[in-house]
Amino acid sequence: MSKRIAVRGEIVHFIGDPTQIGERAFVHLDDGVLLIDSGIVVEAGPSSRLLPGLADDIEIVDRRGKLIVPGFIDTHVHFPQVDVIASHGEQLLDWLERFTFPVERGFDNVERAAETADFFLDELLRNGTTTAGVYATVHPQSVEAFFNASRARRMRMATGKVLMDRNCPEYLQDTAQSGYDDSTALIRRWHGVDRLVYAVTPRFAPTSTDAQLASAARLLDEHPGVLLQSHVAENRGEIEWVAKLYPWSRSYLDVYEHFGLVRDVSVFAHCIHLDDVDRRMMADRGAKMSFCATSNLFLGSGLFDLARANASKVDVGIGTDVGGGTSLSMLKTLAESYKVAHLLGHTMSARQAFHLATLGGARALSLDGKIGSFEAGKEADFVVLDPDATAIQKRRNATATNIDERLFALMMLGDDRSVYETWVMGECAWVR
Repeated sequence: MSKRIAVRGEIVHFIGDPTQIGERAFVHLDDGVLLIDSGIVVEAGPSSRLLPGLADDIEIVDRRGKLIVPGFIDTHVHFPQVDVIASHGEQLLDWLERFTFPVERGFDNVERAAETADFFLDELLRNGTTTAGVYATVHPQSVEAFFNASRARRMRMATGKVLMDRNCPEYLQDTAQSGYDDSTALIRRWHGVDRLVYAVTPRFAPTSTDAQLASAARLLDEHPGVLLQSHVAENRGEIEWVAKLYPWSRSYLDVYEHFGLVRDVSVFAHCIHLDDVDRRMMADRGAKMSFCATSNLFLGSGLFDLARANASKVDVGIGTDVGGGTSLSMLKTLAESYKVAHLLGHTMSARQAFHLATLGGARALSLDGKIGSFEAGKEADFVVLDPDATAIQKRRNATATNIDERLFALMMLGDDRSVYETWVMGECAWVR
């Protein structure tokens, strides 16, 4: 039996990128109604028009005084690394050796993987995140555990088995053939089941041989619709390592291009130390970037140039990148993203920020046909935000004169306390 609801409140969503099409991208309904039927958006419009015509059997959910936005989309995060978040800092390569690899070793244990996946997904919901591009570990059972937990919560999630056949501890090492075989089996079992999406996941170029990178491209060719996720140009030491391993390459990104991995289903995390040739390549191929401000600052990796990415017309999403990142809160991550842009002499408006966290993230994960806005026919994932969740937020909002000021205050001062409810497919999945 279909469930029809009408959620009333202040609504904000995007139908395009405000840096590309300006005012037309932004939809703001001061007193709006979000109509949902069986988990799918029917319409978002003004209450004055939609409420009088509602059928008697439609449940009205009154959230006036709150802000309703599409569910946040985290384009890059590692679920096994929640247990090493806030470990005293190293830069990237040392971080992997000291913290990441040791903790990932334990995910050959199904019970541990399942418990961590449950905790991680509940924390995402607490923070208003309804979809994410997630890294598991090299163990197929870590992917099984994550997909099982995601399916139980009806969440649209993307993940995949990490591929690493060199330059890593032996206890985390696969082979080009075993990685291909395991990935194929997982794709056949999970990709497209309910709301689940498989992502072919070579960790990064230094930990995969030529044969493994070629097999990753083969997986994409053989299974249309799966994603590719990896890391690129995060840290200068990493870049020097890649140059030694691939002396023929023009750049780090050029390694992935050589093996056929820079394509329209690819999302590359970090993208800090790219040049304009790399950005043009990504734009031409339709590849996406994940801007991971908190981890880039925490690990001392550098500053992502959002302005250059926008000028190159590359789609960008936001990644929390826990555990190098320091919070699963998209609001806190947006605050740090604003500061990174500021340090490079640019500004990031509140509209641009919330677009990156919603429709921008959907585009980065090639899911904008299904999620990211309240356009008719999309899946009804959304967050009810409380702009007055804390005393300082309430005081600041009392002086705000328009929606842009209120959104900016929300992203600079907000965190998980600002998330009043998180809804998945038209059903409330978390309540503060």
